[in-house]
Amino acid sequence: MPGIRRREFVSLFGGAAAAWPLAARAQQMAMPIVGFLSSRSPGESGHAIAAFRRGLGEGGFVEGRNALIAFRWAEGNYERLPALAADLISSRASVLVAAGGTPSLLAITAATSSIPVVFTAVADPVRLGFVASFNRPGGNVTGISLFNNTLSMKRIGLLQELVPKARVVALLINPNSPILEEDFEPLQEAARSLGLTVSVLNASTDRELDAVFEALPRLGVHALALQGEPFFDSRRHRIVELVERQAIPTIYAWREYVVAGGLMSYGTSLVDNYRQAGIYVSRVLKGEKPAEMPIIRPTTFELLINLKTAKALGLEVPPTLLARADEVIE
Repeated sequence: MPGIRRREFVSLFGGAAAAWPLAARAQQMAMPIVGFLSSRSPGESGHAIAAFRRGLGEGGFVEGRNALIAFRWAEGNYERLPALAADLISSRASVLVAAGGTPSLLAITAATSSIPVVFTAVADPVRLGFVASFNRPGGNVTGISLFNNTLSMKRIGLLQELVPKARVVALLINPNSPILEEDFEPLQEAARSLGLTVSVLNASTDRELDAVFEALPRLGVHALALQGEPFFDSRRHRIVELVERQAIPTIYAWREYVVAGGLMSYGTSLVDNYRQAGIYVSRVLKGEKPAEMPIIRPTTFELLINLKTAKALGLEVPPTLLARADEVIE
């Protein structure tokens, strides 16, 4: 197709004008390529990509001016990640971004140990074996961590505070998640430590997601907690819709669910995570080595409550909980 366009261009405007696209391509080829692999979907990741570009700009790189970004999206289908990672590596990217958490990072690190890699939203890269330590990663990988799994106790406690009569809580997890043990066990332990009965719901496909919510009324569940997981994140609007249909109080890991109409969330900021990743990528492009770039850990956590959703569920949010909220959507 590019060859056809070039022939048309030459025939219309002549050989002198035809030199322009060749020069433009040559200029683009001289720009560093940032290979961006995400386990999520482009449509729901716009805010995260804007934050990444902002961070890249803070470091002096603007897409199309002095850097190119090659995006690849798995759209929640993790089996696509290895092929997408291989495709990015063949594009001769100067640096690779593993976005959307552990699934993308697993695919990239399996494909290369030499190209610099910056990751986003990985809970514990040391425990998972991606880096030697937080202060000195030691290889070709660095990035921005989060404490999502360690916040499970806090989330379940907040949910119980909002729904004190809840005795049975459902945990929605993705059984195909590469960090299932890391995410699920803390959630389960947190619920049981608070005297709650746990019902585990599994979904790794759209069909399973619909089936889980269809079965929910028969389980006698009083509240729901969601695993902070890219497959779910890429379908957050659908999940919020399904939760609303079943009218079940739910807590999420990310603010994006609450903005979409969910009840409550507690966690780190994904937007800031991606902005920091953009800054780190710019530093790598300037010559810094991932081995010597400390893993960035979050320092701020945010609690969001959607009062409109709470009212629709017939819930009265305790004043003490409202006072602790970083943002209240009315």
